[in-house]
Amino acid sequence: MTTARAADAPPLIQSVDRAVDVLEYLAERDDGAVTDLAAALGVHKSTAFRLLAALEARGLVEQVSERGRYRLGFGLVRLAGAAAARLDLVEQSRPVTRRLALEVGETVNIARLEGDAVVNLDQVMGGATVATQNWVGQRTPLHATSSGKVLLAAAPPEERTRLLARPLEVFTPATITDRAVLETELDRSAASGWAATREELELGLNAIAAPVRGRDGTVVAAVSVSGPSYRLGPERFEAVAAAVVAAGDEISRRLGWRG
Repeated sequence: MTTARAADAPPLIQSVDRAVDVLEYLAERDDGAVTDLAAALGVHKSTAFRLLAALEARGLVEQVSERGRYRLGFGLVRLAGAAAARLDLVEQSRPVTRRLALEVGETVNIARLEGDAVVNLDQVMGGATVATQNWVGQRTPLHATSSGKVLLAAAPPEERTRLLARPLEVFTPATITDRAVLETELDRSAASGWAATREELELGLNAIAAPVRGRDGTVVAAVSVSGPSYRLGPERFEAVAAAVVAAGDEISRRLGWRG
């Protein structure tokens, strides 16, 4: 199981590579003994034990009743579930976001809360878009994005307090940095069902977002439309917001929401 890549790699990368080998080894079997695993990896028994101990501490492997034997742990189920939910969100939203992009002619993104930021999972370009930044995979601030405002508006009070504990970073002269002003806007967003930004993250960029709900009705993501301020101006907000809210509701139903 040892590869040239692992043998030639720096120690840290080699350890990661061997940890993956451990998981793959156990995935092929119901369980495995430390001695057998060490032989398969071509490492000393003490090295195999240290790898297993590190993986066990994170719940990725666990000991079976017979001491010295290990199997995959439930931590992998948690990771797989998160990945599956992410992939399912993109898969279920893509037909809707494509239609929305055609309808409004602007860029459409699907984003979710990860840690203390918004992460964009998928992006569809609108017909009016000549060129735009690819936001997929990027972390963006909660307080300066329409998706972030939607997610903050839906967060429980204690979670919102935690997410806004640090000073609000300035990105443009229009960025909201006053906590009370932002809270008022979040309350307005919760009541209306959508949020907007007006050049708050980038000069010349406006955006509108609406919530996406999971099966139990909780907000799991946001769908947004963004475009240049000369094309997506405040005079279009109400009409575009109606389309974005409808798209968010449709994606939510595709995810199992029955509200």
